Amino acid sequence: MITSFIHALVSLFAVMNPFGILPTFLALTSSHEVFEQRQVARKAIVNSFIILLTFLLLGNVILNLFSITIDAFRVAGGILLFGIAYDLLHAKPSPIQSPFTNEEQGVTHDISVTPLALPIIAGPGTITTVMALAAGPHAVQSSTIVFVAFVVVLISTYVIFYYAPAIHRRLGQEQLNVITRLMGFVLSIMAVQMAATGLGGLFPGLR
Repeated sequence: MITSFIHALVSLFAVMNPFGILPTFLALTSSHEVFEQRQVARKAIVNSFIILLTFLLLGNVILNLFSITIDAFRVAGGILLFGIAYDLLHAKPSPIQSPFTNEEQGVTHDISVTPLALPIIAGPGTITTVMALAAGPHAVQSSTIVFVAFVVVLISTYVIFYYAPAIHRRLGQEQLNVITRLMGFVLSIMAVQMAATGLGGLFPGLR
């Protein structure tokens, strides 16, 4: 169980990449006072929690509704995560998790929902990881492990956002890029393993 928890924790931390999205958070809240930044961070984390919990609880229902096997989902999820990992390895934001600005949309909205919670924090990659890790023969145990793991990662993300200006000043963009590349490397390994597990289930002869 401890091994499964560590695997889930590392996977979710890598795909969520709190240090990598730190500059984006600062850019989106550049016109805010520090206390307002922290309010936005808190709301974004709460919204992200609701999104991830929803997909954790309804993941199997969604897969069954569309007659999608967990192995097929793992292959697709692995490909998606590898695409995100590739961008992280080059220290650039993935288009899958890139925010759009209010000016581009022509409307004013709460950035703690969009784009912070979705798609930046609880984006397709994170949702895919949650659903893939929670699926399997021991769904209750797996779901519990994943739940605790993403709560820990969300709390960590909130702490990083809470002290965002100080962290950014202390580390600098170059160090943040190094961390982002490291997360990309870890995520690429997780993605290949996820896809390989799915292929093994779809084509048992490959094992």
